[in-house]
Amino acid sequence: MRVQTGTHHDPFEVLGRHPQPDGGVLLRVFLPAAEAVELQAGGARFARLAGTDCFELALADDSALGPHPLLRWQDKVRGAWHAMRCPYTFAPQVGEVDLHLFGEGRHFNIWKVLGARVRTIDGVTGTLFAVWAPAVQRVSVVGDFNDWDGRRHPMRCRGASGVWELFIPGLEAGHAYKYEILGSRGQLVTKTDPYARQMFLRPETTSRVPDDAAYAWQDDGWMEARARFDWQHSPVSIYEVHAGSWRRHADGSFYTWGELAAELIPYVLDLGYTHIELLPVAEHPLDASWGYQVSGYYAPTARFGSPHDFRAFVDACHQAGLGVLLDWVPAHFPKDDFALARFTGEAVYEHADPRRGEHQDWGTLIFDFGRNEVRNFLVANALYWIEEFHIDGLRVDAVASMLYLDYSRNPGEWVPNQYGGRENLDAIHFLHEMNVEVHGRFPGVLTIAEESTAWPAVSRPVELGGLGFSMKWNMGWMNDSLDYIEKDPVYRKYQHNQLTFSQMYAWTENFVLPLSHDEVVHLKKSLLDKMPGDAWQRFANLRLFYAWQYAHPGKKLLFMGGEFGQWNEWQEAGQLDWLLLGFPDHDGIRTLLRDLNRLYRSEPALHAFDFEPRGFRWIDCHDADQSVLSLVRQGPDGTPAMAVVLNFTPVPRSGYRIGVPSAAAWCEVLNTDSMFYGGSNLGNGRPLDPQRRPWMGFEQSLEVTIPPLGAIFLRPCG
Repeated sequence: MRVQTGTHHDPFEVLGRHPQPDGGVLLRVFLPAAEAVELQAGGARFARLAGTDCFELALADDSALGPHPLLRWQDKVRGAWHAMRCPYTFAPQVGEVDLHLFGEGRHFNIWKVLGARVRTIDGVTGTLFAVWAPAVQRVSVVGDFNDWDGRRHPMRCRGASGVWELFIPGLEAGHAYKYEILGSRGQLVTKTDPYARQMFLRPETTSRVPDDAAYAWQDDGWMEARARFDWQHSPVSIYEVHAGSWRRHADGSFYTWGELAAELIPYVLDLGYTHIELLPVAEHPLDASWGYQVSGYYAPTARFGSPHDFRAFVDACHQAGLGVLLDWVPAHFPKDDFALARFTGEAVYEHADPRRGEHQDWGTLIFDFGRNEVRNFLVANALYWIEEFHIDGLRVDAVASMLYLDYSRNPGEWVPNQYGGRENLDAIHFLHEMNVEVHGRFPGVLTIAEESTAWPAVSRPVELGGLGFSMKWNMGWMNDSLDYIEKDPVYRKYQHNQLTFSQMYAWTENFVLPLSHDEVVHLKKSLLDKMPGDAWQRFANLRLFYAWQYAHPGKKLLFMGGEFGQWNEWQEAGQLDWLLLGFPDHDGIRTLLRDLNRLYRSEPALHAFDFEPRGFRWIDCHDADQSVLSLVRQGPDGTPAMAVVLNFTPVPRSGYRIGVPSAAAWCEVLNTDSMFYGGSNLGNGRPLDPQRRPWMGFEQSLEVTIPPLGAIFLRPCG
């Protein structure tokens, strides 16, 4: 019998409740572990079919039993009796509209249909499982409730949709499960649920039936304000965090979400950041991947607690006035054989052609963005994190790798699109759809692209020909600025254009200025260790570099540890070097970041027009010989301007003339050389009165003192 061997395509044809021609009914169950089976009411005994583990009972009238009779079965080994209801007496549960929308790639709440969910059907509580596994012979739910035996709970196929479903009565939250799939060519694979909303802690790779008890959110005020968030003209300063290595316990164990909420939130608030950005928190098997090789796209990692624990962390951030951004990774997924890779024993989520379905450099697979169900999986996943966890934005990793068919490939290793070009049209469609749906459904939520090429209009609306992102990481500014600041000051005058070139394209996108985790790993050195010179010069250079980031148009991002000048490269296996805060120079860096954020948030000139040329004007961008830059940031009418002068050499400059846009007295409001930051305290301690002496296109000018390797921020006094 095919049920006995686990090869039957439609178990409902054999098992369950079957009306007979004479008006009676036949009940049939398959229970390999059972010695005997009987009705709970009346004790009528089922007969075993010879040579099988199937039991059946013919009844002339079963009307008194109800639609799902309660059965008892006796364990072969221990002789104990257990109660059960047969899964094969229940009607299909996934609706035809759901299947139709999913097939079109337009079911944006698909996580509420596929996966595992505790439900009550016909008065019976259990767990409904549903999974997409096209063109296979059989799919079964296996788990700790059926000895991982794929013959026990084969699923119902929903026709050409490729969706399989099964309701298992009596199964509660907390159970471990996977899917056993018999492929089209007889290959047998066991896979975690792509739509699992909870997983067991690695090294376990099993999905977990989730507890869907409602979470009582307390962030209504934040969510209402977010819908009106004018992010283009507001300060956005992001503290990037790897939750597993910000802090750890003395024994090396992770902080939980609750512990992070208690310590991380007040720390970030004290520093003045507006948002926390978390490296990927979707489930992943390898700590060293930092979360970028995702195996459970719908499951918050079990490393730090339950999904509700993560909700509580986000809730606490919102109540404290902090936004939460997530790193999201739709560009690739790992080859782990328990997850998405070759999901049915054949390519399903990835493109079958390795020239389009595999990243050679990373050893990972590429989603088949042209397949409706795969695109639906990803777009719905973006919406899932926002809807279910109140996430305020997604930073989308490695966008360039999705946009180009020849990304990191040699000639002959890639396939052109239908027009002969190198653009991945399917990926572009996916990004358009994702951005349109996110922004349309969740006003105020940000999408931020890590895109490292000159692809045009990344952060412009789809209807205007853009990709639809809110913002884009400014990789050009980051690379040029880091390359410049790492040079000995004596050579900087020859590379002055590395600081000024960014203004050639500053207004083509809505830019974030990132100093991210990628810049402090893989022998690139920490930001402090990149700086040239002796110890004093290194700290001064780093303070100056941060001033350059805050003076330059664009939103701000800094990876954890940079705020106190960590010497060591970041290591995900430990925690930050918190002992450094006991040293004045390191604490001075943190104090400076705190003051830069305060100034950035309080002065409209520094944030209101981050994306518009009217918010920026050079005073002098040509003084390469002295490696000095001076500029003006401007806010809305009626708000004071901010003049910034930066000296990239260790030579102090006194009597340095700059033009200014106001004839009022100017006061120094921040100086990176202040003694409070560990500097030499050279600056401008009194108001500076402009002279009626035109300079660099301004009608008046004044003389300032610029500290060595320092920056000063000036604004009209008062």
